[in-house]
Amino acid sequence: MAHWKEEYSAALAARDRREKANRAIYDAYTQLADRTARIGAAAASEPQSSGDQHAVSDPVTSRPSRQSPGTPDPSLQETLFAARADLSEAQRSRSELQDRLARATADLEKLRKRSTQDSRRIRALESEVSHFQMRLKDRDEELRGKAKLLEDFQDELASLNLQLNMSEERSSRLQRENQELVDRWMARMGKEAEAMNAASKYS
Repeated sequence: MAHWKEEYSAALAARDRREKANRAIYDAYTQLADRTARIGAAAASEPQSSGDQHAVSDPVTSRPSRQSPGTPDPSLQETLFAARADLSEAQRSRSELQDRLARATADLEKLRKRSTQDSRRIRALESEVSHFQMRLKDRDEELRGKAKLLEDFQDELASLNLQLNMSEERSSRLQRENQELVDRWMARMGKEAEAMNAASKYS
C-alpha cells in the first residue's frame, strides 16, 4: 500500500533534480527578460530622429545582417524555448502526479473502509466460531456420557442374559429331575399295586 508514496517521493526528487539542472536556463531566461525590458524602455525614452540622421549617426544599423537592439540572440531564444518546454514538461508531470496521488488516495480510502468492514466481519465470525466451539464441546461431553450409559446398559443386559440362561438351564434340569422322580414313583406304585393284586388272589 505504501508504494505510491515511494513513487510520489521519487517523482518529487526527480523534479527537484531537473529544476536544479535547469537553474542556469531559468537564470538566463530571467536575465534575457530583464535585458529585453531595459532595451524596450530605453528605446521608448530615446527621442526619434530623422532617417538620414539615424543612418549617419549609426551606419552599422543599416546593415541587413545586423540584429536590431530589441531582437534577442538566437542562442538565448533556443534557451528560452528549452526553458519553456522544460517548464511545460514539469507542469505535465506535476498534473500526472496529482492525478496519481488522487487515485492512490481514493484507493487508500476504499481499502481502509474495506479493512474496517473486514475487521468487523472477522470479529463477528470469530465470535460465531467460539460459540460453535462451545456448543460442539458440550455435544462431545453429552455424547461421551451417553456412550458410557449405553456401555453400562449393554454390560447389564449381558449380565441379565447370562443370568437368564443360567436360570433356564436350572429350570430344565429341575424339570428333568422332577420327571425322573415322578417316573420312579409311578413305577414303584405300579409294582406295589401289582403285588397287592397278586396277594389278594392267593388269600
